[in-house]
Amino acid sequence: MSQTLEIEFKNMLTKAEYDKLLQEFQISEKMIIVQENHYFDTLDFNLKEQKSALRIRQKKDYYEMTLKQPAPVGLLETNQALTEEEAKLAIGNGNVPSGMIKELIMKMGIPFSQIIYFGSLKTYRAELNYMSGLLVFDHSIYLNKEDFELEFEVEDYHKGQKVFKEFLDGHGILERPTNNKIQRFYDQMINLHS
Repeated sequence: MSQTLEIEFKNMLTKAEYDKLLQEFQISEKMIIVQENHYFDTLDFNLKEQKSALRIRQKKDYYEMTLKQPAPVGLLETNQALTEEEAKLAIGNGNVPSGMIKELIMKMGIPFSQIIYFGSLKTYRAELNYMSGLLVFDHSIYLNKEDFELEFEVEDYHKGQKVFKEFLDGHGILERPTNNKIQRFYDQMINLHS
């Protein structure tokens, strides 16, 4: 179990912008990893209401459950490694395993027994070190939709913000308001059911 502070900047990309950046930074097929996020909340979206999110991420045979909560700057991430069996039980029937994350959710006043599985989002991701941060190129597919996104993960908010803005300006990419993946997933889910 670990906790980290996540500070990142995001911007949606067009497919053309995404393809151009992959070419410019010489991102080859073998540099792209596949990960799948499986999302959980209550039927009433109690986690979302508290600006929090719960997911299980699968990368090859490794599974990790993450609770994201608001922090004064960025997000506080609490991570808990899972066995394949624990992950499959959670995804298959909403039986989310106990541990530190369960305790944190209960402290938020959310009954853990009401947590259910909503669905998954698959991301094709390439990462590279850039100007004291991590530049992330994401192509995500979920609920009959696909999108392209640029992320910049940093330790210093102000330096990161400046570098990211310069990067976008330097590549002629418009700044676009960008929700995180779970919000985009929920928005698409609502669109499909309305």
